[in-house]
Amino acid sequence: MIRCAVLDDYQQVAKSIADWASIEDRVEVTVFHEHMADEDELAAALAPFEIIVIMRERTPFRAPLLARLPNLKLIVTTGMRNASVDLEAAAARGVVVSGTSGLSSHTAELTWALILGLARNIVQEHGAVRQGMWQSTLGTDLCGKKLGVLGLGKLGGRVAKIGLAFGMEVAAWSQNLTQERADEAGVRLAGSKEELLAESDFVSIHLVLSDRTRGLIGAEQLKLMRPDAYLINTSRAPIVDQAALAQALREGWIAGAGLDVYETEPLPKDHPFRTLPNVLTTPHLGYVTKDNYRVFYQDAVDDIRAFLEGAPIRRLA
Repeated sequence: MIRCAVLDDYQQVAKSIADWASIEDRVEVTVFHEHMADEDELAAALAPFEIIVIMRERTPFRAPLLARLPNLKLIVTTGMRNASVDLEAAAARGVVVSGTSGLSSHTAELTWALILGLARNIVQEHGAVRQGMWQSTLGTDLCGKKLGVLGLGKLGGRVAKIGLAFGMEVAAWSQNLTQERADEAGVRLAGSKEELLAESDFVSIHLVLSDRTRGLIGAEQLKLMRPDAYLINTSRAPIVDQAALAQALREGWIAGAGLDVYETEPLPKDHPFRTLPNVLTTPHLGYVTKDNYRVFYQDAVDDIRAFLEGAPIRRLA
């Protein structure tokens, strides 16, 4: 039997949400529910496995860890992009890295959950009702406000479309954004990143993390935002300087932030984002939905079957 490890199944749904029975005659599947951050622990636990299924970027597979997994032949990552896997190191060791398809609406939907939660103080008011109180805050209207979208790709375009439906004035900016794409999405092309930050009531980030976008928003950029504006990040944490963001939130450079992504995940227990009163946090839930998980894990099963049968497989470039 070929041994397969499924990592970081936090919700304990991996085995029930896909048809693993279709490969159980050839593959013995072991599911790990708890996250293992220590490389020594990971190497010891995963050394016997030929196949490892990973959930997004929860557990990085860099060259040092790959070198300690002598039996590994196949990594299946959910999604078709995973910056936490060293593809060159994997290829050098003869390890195939494949991906899965996935849905595209879930992160945009969570973005709006964060925007609405901040605008209407949902968490604070919910807690107040539970404690017997009634109406303790004033909400912020969305209609007529300005939404700035950093990145107008598939996700940014969805977020912009919903902003327009709320009656917001929507502008967008990215280094490669064209007037044609802005016109197609029905939004205004901001003249610069600085202009978008300075004029927006809500700024939502939808950029791919790269050398060009890492640290794109630092202290200087945060100070351009108004003290009543909000920053939303459901993309990747390193796009924003995390220390500068914490300072901005503590010192009132901006009104608040809605965050779903963090440089270290799970978020350390002593991290300031856990306690700052003007931060609305979710534990990287953008992709965590029933329908998306069904696609992720069923495609993972299909990838494993194709690999065993020598059939074409969805390889990561």
